[in-house]
Amino acid sequence: MRYGFVIDQRKCIGCHACTVACKEENAVPLGSFRTWVKYIEKGAFPDTRRYFSVLRCNHCDHAPCVTICPTVALYRRDDGIVDFDGSRCIGCKSCMQACPYDALYIDPTTQTAAKCNYCAHRVEVGLEPACVIVCPEQAIIAGDLDDPSAHIARLVATESVQVRKAEQGTRPKLYYLGAETAALTPQMQRPAQTYLWAERSPAEVDLVRMVAGVQEREHGGDGALSRPVYDVPHLPRPWGSKVSAYLWTKAIAAGVLMVAAFGALGGHGATPLTGVLAPLLALVFLAVTGALLVLDLKRPDRFHYILLKSNWSSWLVWGAWILMAYGVIAVVWLVGGVTGNHRLLQVLALPSLALGGAAAGYSAFLFGQAEGRDFWQSPLVLPHLLVSAFIAGAAALALAGAVTGITGPALWTLTVILMLGLLARALILVSELGGSHANLDAARAAHLVTRGWAGRFWGVVVAVGIVLPLGLGLVGPFAALAAALCALAGLWVYEDLWVKAGQSIPLS
Repeated sequence: MRYGFVIDQRKCIGCHACTVACKEENAVPLGSFRTWVKYIEKGAFPDTRRYFSVLRCNHCDHAPCVTICPTVALYRRDDGIVDFDGSRCIGCKSCMQACPYDALYIDPTTQTAAKCNYCAHRVEVGLEPACVIVCPEQAIIAGDLDDPSAHIARLVATESVQVRKAEQGTRPKLYYLGAETAALTPQMQRPAQTYLWAERSPAEVDLVRMVAGVQEREHGGDGALSRPVYDVPHLPRPWGSKVSAYLWTKAIAAGVLMVAAFGALGGHGATPLTGVLAPLLALVFLAVTGALLVLDLKRPDRFHYILLKSNWSSWLVWGAWILMAYGVIAVVWLVGGVTGNHRLLQVLALPSLALGGAAAGYSAFLFGQAEGRDFWQSPLVLPHLLVSAFIAGAAALALAGAVTGITGPALWTLTVILMLGLLARALILVSELGGSHANLDAARAAHLVTRGWAGRFWGVVVAVGIVLPLGLGLVGPFAALAAALCALAGLWVYEDLWVKAGQSIPLS
């Protein structure tokens, strides 16, 4: 049994009855939508035409929201319905990033995720979803796709139907009949700053303006794209400054002990810098990282659900355990450094490298599970995070050593590591932003980084964060400290741009 929908767009009149029925049946709060109607227009006056598209959860057979949810708040039932349990949700918003169809939202009342659940409470007692009952044109057909005698199964088998974003591999079970392709494909729509009967929030308008600017350069302003003229509000960027800050603090936390581990392998593990300052910095920034992660949750009171109600397919869960294990080894390292136990630090060096690399790099797999954001699917994310950790670790240790009066050969070694890391990072940025991209959405996100935020990228990330430190590192010890500060500043700004750009391309 696999319940699904067919939307016959040949019959849809854009009356919004399905939206109203859904909100009433499921007590959907004002400003939130589980199903909605979007209008687009094509052509130039007087030869124009308006198209409607009914959008909602696609109840995918391979639902990425189920995979990434760390607490099994989202799950696929035996009948194929992708349902949710609000009592388990921690409000991490990862499901919103994983869904390619923009189907999830945060309920302002419960502060948990929500979406269309096929009116499962009605289906269980033999009733059809509310949107099906209320549609005056019978444009919404629901039923079992595996039942050959069902009307929906016959339609899918005999008619020319289409799905949204088939290339994502989610196997959606929401089929469209007679739909205008441009109405279902955001890449073919020029983002609108205003609508016929609605206003957009300032945050949305600012984002739309930048995306439209990128499209103008792609199409030369020829007006070939369709125009959205009505849509419902969407959260512009579910993950904000706390997530970009978490990447920065985690890079420092992981990097300092990884650099110290190399020192221990080279026979310099029990020095005050690598034996004491390094694990102290690791623990401090690890604590800040944990605090940022918890504070970014809509339900921070439930943060422990990640450990107690775990979904082991989610990298949010794996990341939590990796960070805790890394914290334990940092404490043991600190004990070895304080007691001057060089042998213990040598034993801990390889495990520290492994756990430090895991702490720095697990986010690549987490962002990879955010399948709705194509920019984050780059294979260069993992090497970028690892290189960033070495840069952040060397820079933080250099600054900490200077504050405590530790200079000389140790500072020069850290400067060399920093400069090598910056060179590697420059190569990664050239490949990630200037090379070919998997699809149009990823390319547009990269263009937003280099063009939409041109001043911050070229002025801070490149000039201040890479070029200037490379020059300063060759001058002397005091200039090397300035290089460390510049490198950390450039890293912070790029993480912020990277997180923003990935979420800036519309999904629906």
